Amino acid sequence: MPKKQKLFPALAAWRRRTLSRAVHRGARWVRETGAVTADRPGPYRFGRIGEGTRLAYPQGTVFGEEWIRLGEHCVIGEQVTLTAGMMPGLDLGPDPVLTLGNGVVLGRGSHVVASRPVVFGDDVFCGPYVYVTSDNHSYDDPGTPVGRQWPRTAPVEIGSGSWLGAGAVILPGARLGRNVVVAAGSVVRGT
Repeated sequence: MPKKQKLFPALAAWRRRTLSRAVHRGARWVRETGAVTADRPGPYRFGRIGEGTRLAYPQGTVFGEEWIRLGEHCVIGEQVTLTAGMMPGLDLGPDPVLTLGNGVVLGRGSHVVASRPVVFGDDVFCGPYVYVTSDNHSYDDPGTPVGRQWPRTAPVEIGSGSWLGAGAVILPGARLGRNVVVAAGSVVRGT
């Protein structure tokens, strides 16, 4: 009998299957327990989390929660970034800066960065890796590095029922009407 041959291949296969099931059950438990809802806000103190809204685990970067309002029955995928303000710890005033209407879906890996009002209407669907921002780099002085120039900011509005395809980029000043489709990979700026 060869040295490397396993004496109990059925037992080894059973052990691998059992371990695999345990790992998958544990991962499912972590995803369920780590999800953020109105009943289980985790470390976050959002201005509002509507009933039935869920932020999948693991979350992306989240700060400025006090100025973020999430409507009812929103689905926010894994690794989604939601930020109000350019950095944590800023006082952005009394009004919300980032508002998601009811039934909004943000696909995995999407980013919503708002220092000026960004408003999603009801039932907006975003595919994975969509980027929406109220801030953008400026290039007013060619002699100064772009990263050292003050960013341009403008409010963003996405109308109810709109659909943003995978990888779409929505820049400052964009105002999308109702039921607008933005193709995957498109860049939208202005109105």
